Amino acid sequence: MGDGKSIKNSWRRATKLVRGGTFRSEHGETSEGLFLTSGYVYPTPESAEQAFKGEITRYQYSRYANPTTTMFEERLSLLEGADHCFATSSGMAAVFAALASQLNCGDRVVAARALFGSCKIIIADVLSRFGVEFELVDGTDLKQWETALSKKTNVVFLETPSNPTLEIIDLKAVSELTRAAGACLVVDNVFATPALQRPMEWGADVVVYSATKHIDGQGRCMGGAVLTNDEGFFKDRLIPFVRHTGPCLSPFNAWVMLKGLETLELRVNRHCASALTVAKFLAAQGGVNKVIHPGLPSHPQHDLAMKQMDGKGGSIVTFEVAGGRDGAFRVL
Repeated sequence: MGDGKSIKNSWRRATKLVRGGTFRSEHGETSEGLFLTSGYVYPTPESAEQAFKGEITRYQYSRYANPTTTMFEERLSLLEGADHCFATSSGMAAVFAALASQLNCGDRVVAARALFGSCKIIIADVLSRFGVEFELVDGTDLKQWETALSKKTNVVFLETPSNPTLEIIDLKAVSELTRAAGACLVVDNVFATPALQRPMEWGADVVVYSATKHIDGQGRCMGGAVLTNDEGFFKDRLIPFVRHTGPCLSPFNAWVMLKGLETLELRVNRHCASALTVAKFLAAQGGVNKVIHPGLPSHPQHDLAMKQMDGKGGSIVTFEVAGGRDGAFRVL
C-alpha cells in the first residue's frame, strides 16, 4: 500500500497533487508504477489463506485493489481531506455505488431537482424499481429541504454547482438539516473539483466524482471515485458492494488519472479565469439573452459560490442566445 498520510496531510495542495500516495518498488522508479495485473502471488499457501481471510493486508485481486489504483485513491484522498477512497470505472459507477450500497427497499432519498440526467434516472427510475422512495426539491430553497427532511430520510443527494444549470447549494445549511434528520449527505463535486471546493469541510458525509472530467482533464479515459471519512459506511457498506458488483477502475486509467492530478490546480485556475472572461464578454453581447456563471455578480447565488469555492466561479459557462433553437445552432 502507500506510505501513509500523517506527514503528507501538512503538505500544500500543489505538493499533494504531485507527490501524494506515491510509493516505489525495489527498482526505485521515478514515475508511479503501472501494475497491469489481475492477480497476485504469495510466498506460501498459509499467506494466501491469511490474505483471503482478511487476517493480513495484501493485494489479492485487482477487482478489490491494485497498487496503481491505490496510489490514485490515496492522492485524491489527501486532496479532498478524506480518510477513505474507492476508485470506480466511471462517475456514474461512483454515484450508483454511493447510493445503492446504503439503501434498502422502503428507504427514502431526498435530492436536489437540478441534477445531471443520469443521476436523476438512477434515483427516480433505477432505485425506485427496488422500492426506494424519493423526493426532488429546489436545491436553492432551504425551506423545501427542511420540509422534505421532516419526513424519515436515509440519503440526501445533490450536486453543486449543478450540471448544467450551475445552481449553487448551501452545503453547510443542507448538511446541518441532513444531520438533524439522521441521514447521509452525498455530494457530487464534479464541476467544482477538490481544487475549488471540498464538501466534507462543509459537512458532507460522502463525496463522489466523475474523474473523467477535470481530474483527467484531457479526454483520455474514464473513471470515478467515492470518498468519505465515515469508516462504518466505507468498510461495512461501500467495500462489500463494490467488491461483489465490480465497478473497479482500470490500473491503466488510474495511472492516467495520477498524471491528470499533477496539473489539476493549474488547469482549474486557468479554466476559472477563462470562464469568467468569456462570461463577461457574452453578457455584453446584444444577441445573448442570458449568461449563467457563478463568478458573475448577476448569478443568484454568487456570494455563496465565492464562499464555498475558494473565491472562484468555476470553469463552466452556460448561455442562451436570441433566436431559439435556430439561433443556438448557428452559434454551434
